[in-house]
Amino acid sequence: MSRATESREVLYEIRGDAAWITLNRPDRRNAISPGLVAELSEALDRAAADESARAIVLTGAGRAFCAGADLSSGNPLIEDADAGPNPFAQLLQRIDCSDKPVVAAINGTAFGGGLGLIAVADIAVAVSDAVFSFSEVRLGLIPAMISIWVVPKLGAHHARRLFATGRRFSADEALAYGLIHRVTPAEGLRAAVDEEVADIAMGGPEAIAASKRWIRDLRGLSTDEAAAEATRRLGQRARSSEGREGIAAFTEKRLPGWRS
Repeated sequence: MSRATESREVLYEIRGDAAWITLNRPDRRNAISPGLVAELSEALDRAAADESARAIVLTGAGRAFCAGADLSSGNPLIEDADAGPNPFAQLLQRIDCSDKPVVAAINGTAFGGGLGLIAVADIAVAVSDAVFSFSEVRLGLIPAMISIWVVPKLGAHHARRLFATGRRFSADEALAYGLIHRVTPAEGLRAAVDEEVADIAMGGPEAIAASKRWIRDLRGLSTDEAAAEATRRLGQRARSSEGREGIAAFTEKRLPGWRS
């Protein structure tokens, strides 16, 4: 089943088990504008409430995934530091905390803030000819807010070089750095993403959301604290209706309710 709705800067479509959200500014290489951030936030709301969507796929229209902030004119997302919480930073945090897994289908170039969108995704699949760059220093800027999510993926070792040079790097390099999970020929991107979504759909939706929360909550816990909390959460899931159904389906050699 496929349902599509078009707005100015974002497309929303249900394809199978996933909500596909497409950045739709191909003439600007899907650069980040206030309007795009607002529409992307609305699309995420829609996907979160859409029971037919087990996952959220984020991609770009045209030949670019996202070229970073739109610098064609004054952009309050990067210039208005005194205007309160930054909407793009809030968007990144929201994607990071989404209960539904987010898959970045990287169809082309990803620069600057576009790499932030990749870093907050749970799964990142890129076409083999995609090009990446933390280009901020070449504009006299810094990769400030995206570094909150990028540095834990790259590690300081790679971040120091890539942030300082702004050099362009390939999909294979991005894979080696740990920024993405998978590289595929351009014609295989849809199939590769569909495979990832199919794997997601095999798991219990509540368990997946709980697993995502657990990864975030592990940050800052001591080993003793983590072990105690892990025991509590595992027991909680085993006693939940979804956990009981999953265990019963396994012992009875049948599909669990969320897959039937």
